[in-house]
Amino acid sequence: MRSSNLGRLLLAFFLFTSLSSAWPWPPSIQNLEGLMNRRANPESKSDTSPAETGKAQPTKVDSAAKTASKAVAASGTGTSSSKNAAKTKSGSTKAAKTGAEKTKAAATKTQSINPVLPPGGVNMITPSAQAAASYYKVSDYVTFAWNYTSLSVKPSKIDVFVSCQSNSATYTLLSNATFEPTASVVWDTKPEASGTAPLLVETYTLVIHDASKDLTAIPQAGNLGAYQQFYFGMYTPRAYTALSEGWKCATCSGAMSTMELQTLKFMLGMCMITVLSFTWFAGGFGVLF
Repeated sequence: MRSSNLGRLLLAFFLFTSLSSAWPWPPSIQNLEGLMNRRANPESKSDTSPAETGKAQPTKVDSAAKTASKAVAASGTGTSSSKNAAKTKSGSTKAAKTGAEKTKAAATKTQSINPVLPPGGVNMITPSAQAAASYYKVSDYVTFAWNYTSLSVKPSKIDVFVSCQSNSATYTLLSNATFEPTASVVWDTKPEASGTAPLLVETYTLVIHDASKDLTAIPQAGNLGAYQQFYFGMYTPRAYTALSEGWKCATCSGAMSTMELQTLKFMLGMCMITVLSFTWFAGGFGVLF
């Protein structure tokens, strides 16, 4: 019984297989099979002709021309890129140098100074600081020479001028002059060369200070402060007057002065007191009588 059922089952299977292989495939399945074959073999050419698609196929000459133009464009782009790269490199180098110089300058300007150090000063050489009061005649050449003391930060430029308080005038000797450890200047005091205001018979002040700072700025440690401690006088000589023409000395006199007269009186008084005292003591002891 079982064998007969198995035989029937096998017979039905073989019959179904024969019918399915003999049955024709639908058109959609055939198109799908061709598409799969073309994808499996990429070197196969399409059966579609130029006439069917309506588009012109590129020739070998056109392809070569396009390839050449692309190569030229690529070459131009490469050259331009090289130039831009060179310019960028050059600019970077210049920027690096500029940055290094600025850093060096900043390091020089911001050097540390001990705050307990005194401000920089000026030591007069001509005329000497230990000399007596100096007087100069108007229209003469006046020479000033000096050096610096306690100076840790050297100024790049200095200003030197003479000021007079009576007429509030200044006479410039040096303006934005380069700093030198030992400096000097010659001042021509002639009226046409002395400045805008005429020189008076007065006391003047020599001023030396850092040109980059204000004259009233507070002096800092190691930096040059405004020097205004040298005073001198200017005078104008009078015309000569002979004695026969009536010249008189305002401070000359043949009489004794008040001080001299008082001194003489004091000396005479002391002499009289001494004589009288000696006479009285000697008479008391019987020396004289």
